[in-house]
Amino acid sequence: MFITTVQILKEKLKEKNIFLSDEETLNIEKVTDKYPMRINGYYFSLIKEKGDPIWNQCIPRIEEVTSEFGKEDPLNEENEIPFLTHRYPDRCLLLISNSCAMYCRFCTRKRKVGEITKNPTRNGIKKALKYIEEHQEIRDVILSGGDPLLLSLETLENILIDLRKIKHIEMIRIGTRIPCTMPERVTAKLCEMLKKYNKNPVLYINTHFEHPTEITTKSKEACEKLIDAGISLGNQSVILKGVNSSPEIFKELNRKLLSIGVKPYYLYQPDLVKGTAHFSGPVKEGIKIIKGLRGFTSGMAVPHFVIDAPGGGGKIPLIPKYATIQKDGSVKIKNYEEKNFEYRLN
Repeated sequence: MFITTVQILKEKLKEKNIFLSDEETLNIEKVTDKYPMRINGYYFSLIKEKGDPIWNQCIPRIEEVTSEFGKEDPLNEENEIPFLTHRYPDRCLLLISNSCAMYCRFCTRKRKVGEITKNPTRNGIKKALKYIEEHQEIRDVILSGGDPLLLSLETLENILIDLRKIKHIEMIRIGTRIPCTMPERVTAKLCEMLKKYNKNPVLYINTHFEHPTEITTKSKEACEKLIDAGISLGNQSVILKGVNSSPEIFKELNRKLLSIGVKPYYLYQPDLVKGTAHFSGPVKEGIKIIKGLRGFTSGMAVPHFVIDAPGGGGKIPLIPKYATIQKDGSVKIKNYEEKNFEYRLN
């Protein structure tokens, strides 16, 4: 069962001995008039109290409709080919669903997620596949949404079959929060199907854990099933105020991810999406997080910190300043303990 209305939310919160005030109730109704709410039973069970990291990701806040900052489509994803964004030379993004197990309040595609009228159509996906077939430089296709793993097995399998027919595709990546937000969806049948198509092209899955609380016995089991199917797993996180914006939280999260076979891949500065400004902090917080990870934990636990440039400029990496090149060609370098060294070839 999904929680989609404030009335159902109040009933379920009451079971946790959590209560909404009249003002909070009215505010949630105002938000959901514009941006839908959807929370599945598993993810809701992770809430411990108002304002905790799980609550802040899934419970609507009035700031979503009172702030005018940001744009509906800050990354300029919409173009003449429906559901497809071809931003980089050898890879493209294909949106195949508008539904998710839980509607993240910070979603980049807040403008369309949950909107049935904006759901990708079979005809639209066919046009996108034709474009991919005609552009032989594309070797990597990222399936996203919404959440691709919320599609029926038949629908997802048909898309994988169609992609497999395009000979110049070498890899397919699936972006999903299902292992984190609805791990019971990772069934034996799903894994059997994915395993069948995990060769020529190879399949990768990037999931989306935001806080150590989300790593549970069930989410671990979901990841293990996918790994047993031969699929490599990565993780993409967003720095979110009120959820995870500290080096300590990311150190714990990324260590736990590695322990269940998931490689931290990207760490995002929040996109400038209308209705999400309350999640954003200064870029220097991201630099601080990376500095708090590098050298203090395994290099495997250090993701790439990036800003997805507004207007569609693509992902731009940001790193702390560890080196200064001198006029004579030597390099002054600084380690994680702020100790200075010099590197020179002569």
